[in-house]
Amino acid sequence: MFRKFENLIDPFAVRSAATPPGELWAYLITQLSPFRRWLPWMALTGLLAAIVESGLIFYSGRIIDLMSATGTVLFWTQHHIELTLAVVFILLLRPVFFVLNHLFLEQMLASNLQEQARWQAHRHLLGQSSSFFQNDFAGRLSNRVMQIGPAVEDSIYMAFEALWFACAYAVGAIIILTQIDIRLALPLAIWLVGYVVYVHRIAVRVASASEKWSDARSLVTGRVVDAYSNIETVKLFAHGESEEKYALSAMRRLRLRFQRFARLMTEMSLGLNVLNGFLIIGVVGPAVWLWAHEMVSIGEVAAASALTIRLNGMSGWIMWVTIQLFENAGVIREGLRSIAKPQRVVDTADAKVLNLQNAEIRFESVSHHYGKEDGGLDGVSLVIPNGQRVGLIGRSGAGKSSLVNLLLRFQDVERGRILIDGQSVSDVTQDSLRRQIGMVTQDSSLLHRSVRANILYGKPDASDAEMIAAARRAEAHEFIMGLEDPQGRCGYNAQVGERGVKLSGGQRQRIAIARVILKDAPLLILDEATSALDSEVEAAIQKTLYGLMKGKTVIAIAHRLSTIAHMDRIVVLDLGRIVEDGTHDELIANGGLYADLWSRQSGGFLRTDA
Repeated sequence: MFRKFENLIDPFAVRSAATPPGELWAYLITQLSPFRRWLPWMALTGLLAAIVESGLIFYSGRIIDLMSATGTVLFWTQHHIELTLAVVFILLLRPVFFVLNHLFLEQMLASNLQEQARWQAHRHLLGQSSSFFQNDFAGRLSNRVMQIGPAVEDSIYMAFEALWFACAYAVGAIIILTQIDIRLALPLAIWLVGYVVYVHRIAVRVASASEKWSDARSLVTGRVVDAYSNIETVKLFAHGESEEKYALSAMRRLRLRFQRFARLMTEMSLGLNVLNGFLIIGVVGPAVWLWAHEMVSIGEVAAASALTIRLNGMSGWIMWVTIQLFENAGVIREGLRSIAKPQRVVDTADAKVLNLQNAEIRFESVSHHYGKEDGGLDGVSLVIPNGQRVGLIGRSGAGKSSLVNLLLRFQDVERGRILIDGQSVSDVTQDSLRRQIGMVTQDSSLLHRSVRANILYGKPDASDAEMIAAARRAEAHEFIMGLEDPQGRCGYNAQVGERGVKLSGGQRQRIAIARVILKDAPLLILDEATSALDSEVEAAIQKTLYGLMKGKTVIAIAHRLSTIAHMDRIVVLDLGRIVEDGTHDELIANGGLYADLWSRQSGGFLRTDA
């Protein structure tokens, strides 16, 4: 039975890829959309549970009146059928209403809504461009994704489990008191209006305080995670004390935000107790006066008193629930600052899969200034025929990385276009584009998983034999077999740590190269691929990479000009433009910028001040 209700909704179903709404209510409506078929049933079962609860209190007053009227001798004799039916109802039917209500609330709603919100938020963020993540803390983004799920689920759950139940109970109480004497219902109605106004006023203030509190929590998480992720740099530069101060300033802000929130809680408690005092005096007092004047029975006084005491206890619960709802609203709004941002790089509606045959790359008057007036690329036109190996050089800021990032479509060009086999990279799906490109960067980070998982990232369906062959070609197999993590996992099953921190820079690079070898994509980009390797290993890897280049279209970026001197062609970028293009010998003979850079190298590296 539990599983049937749990499976009424699939929280991980692929739904619209549209940007989540940035407004709170619009966002909550989209999250509730898959549940809309079952919401009326949740409302109905909650209503029935509230009616039963208030009805039992009213019926307890009737029992008191029956006891007073018949006495102990005749009570059971005259009313045994009615009492038996009441027992059957309480033991058998009453639990059905409550169990059904909680099956919808717990199994159908709570077990699915939280993970649905997290999954959709995570899926949307994964589709963001690289620059999106470069402009924010990874810790803050992950904190927002993790917080928004419970906040959404808790809000909807409490709206049905508490607010809807309480409203139905309060209406039922007013109806019951009206049946006893309308003069008892009037003070309750007045109190209810005052209670709603008070709760709304303080809850609005709580929502603002909660959003600031949530934002401060995310900032603390971001700064702490940033320090942990870069702990080697922190220790290398002896900045432990400055990192403490950096985190401490955020923690002090978090403390102040929480204290402001806590003050509102204390203020709320005071106001609630004053209001509830008026409720008890306003209903119980008139009930006793009416009994004294023989206008109501003692059982009706008992029922009115029980309803009032129950509302007194419930009012505190409902106020806390309401405050929690507004607190959750602040958390959701804070999370939507990241989650509701539209993706800058998206596939077009009619995007096709890249059909690669010749692997020719063509840049046509490509300009990209990152939204500024200068910098980046300026009118670059370049054709790289199928199978040609091109070295790309230039000083820092010349536009080398921009050219590669646009080819990979990490960003969209501002002017011009990039074609692969005559197909614009903007018109094909991003996944199909990147599946055809293998890339090794200067600082290849690894996933916090096993060596096996990292290498197989290049080709998930590869066999162990293929994986090991790739590792051997990358000169990685020998050191991999000697690895062991703290949990005793060895070799290819050893965990590499976050971003591969348990390995040396050269080991990480060789695993990254093995991953690209295994991928065996027809387009290959090498961005300082061997810069983290020692000379002996680099010589072996260079031979491997030259073998890997056969039959592929290659773009190799290097500051060490000797590593690209044997390329089929060398393209020199300067200030976002192509200033030279030819073979190494041709460029040396021309005596231009490349020849100048070659002559100015120190230890084989390109000097940035050349």
